[in-house]
This record gives sequence, C-alpha cells and structure tokens, in this order.
Amino acid sequence: MIHLDYVDRAAGVQTAPVVCLHCEDPTCARVCPADAIKQDDRGVVLSAAKPRCVACSNCVLACPFGVPKMQTRFDLMMKCDLCYDRTSAGKKPMCATVCPSGALFFGPREYVEKYRREKPVNEFQFGRQTVRTKVNVMTAPQKDVLSLDIACFPPSETSAQGPWSSARPGAPDAAEAAVWEEFHFLKTEQR
Repeated sequence: MIHLDYVDRAAGVQTAPVVCLHCEDPTCARVCPADAIKQDDRGVVLSAAKPRCVACSNCVLACPFGVPKMQTRFDLMMKCDLCYDRTSAGKKPMCATVCPSGALFFGPREYVEKYRREKPVNEFQFGRQTVRTKVNVMTAPQKDVLSLDIACFPPSETSAQGPWSSARPGAPDAAEAAVWEEFHFLKTEQR
C-alpha cells in the first residue's frame, strides 16, 4: 500500500516512495518490442529480463506513473517487482518490512479496509484512460477514482473551462482543483 497525504509545497522538501503499481493491463509490457517485461499469474509486473531487454526505453516513456527507470550502465530497465524473490517465498517486500512509519503495507486489501479511515483506491484516471492496478493508494473515503493527470493541465488564466471543465471525463474535482490553484498561487508569488 502507498499512503498519500496532502503535501504542503511551501513547507520545504518533500519525499515520497515511487513503487510500481502493478497495473492489471501494464502499458510498459505492451509497448516492449522484445517482450522482456512479463506479468506473473498473481498480477506482479516483473522487471525486464536481461537477455531480452534491448534498452529502448519504450516502457519508461509509456508508464503513466513514471516508475520504470533505464539503467544505462547496465543497458537494462529496472523497477519494483514486489521483491519477487521474497513474496514468492511468502515474505513481505523489503520496503514494507523496513518502513519505520508503517506507510507502506503489504497484505490483503480487506485487512487495510478494516483498520484505516482512508479508503484504498486502485483505479486512476489519466484523461480518458482508466488504469487499474494491484497496488492500492489510500485516499479520502469519498474517492473512488483518482484523477492523476491534473499536473498536465495547470489552470489557465485565459480559459475558465478548458481541461478544468467538469464536463471533461476524469476532470479533477473541486478539492484537486483547489490544490492546483494553491500551487499556481505559490508559483506566482515566487516570481
């Protein structure tokens, strides 16, 4: 699990884990011309296989979450594979094992739903595309789908509608728009 909270951009440097969300239909695997990225029977999207990866970076560019990273030193794409060696042996991934705050959790969704006030969501909206993942993100209870493409559509001074129109499929709700408005304000103030 990945837990997201409001990030106050004026507070200073913020960090967050970026792990693979193991999409049900992984774009990174679909665009790989060498068929180097595989998905196992549990839905875990595995890192590129060394003998097959041609280091083309298609997967890096295609992932809507920006997870795969090209390691030019090895000519190989690498990403989180849920510590496949550990999870296939019944152990937790290393990130969930060593996380001191408990923000990263590995276990059944039902367990988390019982003990958290936030709601786990595994459906993300990128414009008109919906991406479903194996990894859940904790959000406010009223959220069913997270619209993650708002970074691509910052508010425009010239258009009150545009990509912020509520008629657009996947348009951010008022809370998401307010976060962007605050970010836009802070950016303007710093000039």
